[in-house]
Amino acid sequence: MVGAVELSGRPVAESVDELLAGARRLGTFSSSDARSPAPFEHVEVDGERCVVKFVHVDHDFGMRTAGDVGCLPRRVWEVELMDVAADLIDHATLGAARWGRNGWGVALLMRDVSDVLIPAGDEPVAQAVHAALVDHLAGLSARCWGWRDDLDLLPVGRRWEFFSPQMIAGERALGFPEAVPRIADEGWRAFAERAPHDVVTVIDELRTDSSGLVTALASTPSTFVHGDWKFGNLGHAADGRTVLLDWAWVGEGYACHELTWYLALNRARLPLGHGKESTIDDFRAALERHGITTAGWFDRQLGLCLLGALVQFGWEKALGDDTELGWWCERARAGVDLL
Repeated sequence: MVGAVELSGRPVAESVDELLAGARRLGTFSSSDARSPAPFEHVEVDGERCVVKFVHVDHDFGMRTAGDVGCLPRRVWEVELMDVAADLIDHATLGAARWGRNGWGVALLMRDVSDVLIPAGDEPVAQAVHAALVDHLAGLSARCWGWRDDLDLLPVGRRWEFFSPQMIAGERALGFPEAVPRIADEGWRAFAERAPHDVVTVIDELRTDSSGLVTALASTPSTFVHGDWKFGNLGHAADGRTVLLDWAWVGEGYACHELTWYLALNRARLPLGHGKESTIDDFRAALERHGITTAGWFDRQLGLCLLGALVQFGWEKALGDDTELGWWCERARAGVDLL
């Protein structure tokens, strides 16, 4: 059970041929927004245009960092966790098959929802879309409130290791097959030069060992998290639901982790007049609207997750402007007092 939702499970095909039996295969392609070099394929199923996304640890630094040879995207489909808030979230997934070396990957058959995804670019998103995304993020969190992972999904502590020194060293040893870890390596050097010394010291310590952050957050309520609420994974469906793709970092976590990830990666395209502070207020109000009392825990969890966001994305902030870097450094200082 997750909250009041019963998980019954569903089958996974043993091969791509089994998954696509009867489909018309239209050819492979690459996604310009994808962080992974894994291929995609266009197919037609019963007259509907669909996409097959191929996911494997060999093609995904995040999966390698997580040690994910059990393939979390396949697992989350199989146990129906994608569907816990189906009235709010459209995951677009129709089926899954084992794929790749040792069966460690998955081929995900999805409806082609490219026409409703948030377009790439620099333009701010519409206020109505932003408001729906924040509300549905809170709704998904509320639907699974208090959830504890008994499915061996992503361990909580791994969420602050994606850009750790250990991860970057491992990717460097592989020759940086994907661009993001190489850019992160450059960004952390810039962070050491640009951020205040006291902030650099604490972030370096938590990047190497996040156990203090994990312990502090354990005193606050947990939930099920998707783990990657960035605009590249999001869309606004015609029925009003949020389209949510790339369920690769799922597991137990914290609502404010989802929020601070959203703020860190999407801040440049938030609607005018709706910056980080107002989005935090809107998210808290949305949690209350979805039945979660926020008194007594929200400020603590938020402060720790803002600190954790700099552990994850200090490198990205150091490659940007002084105002943005300064905002996150000040929030990190406040978060340190909560450890």
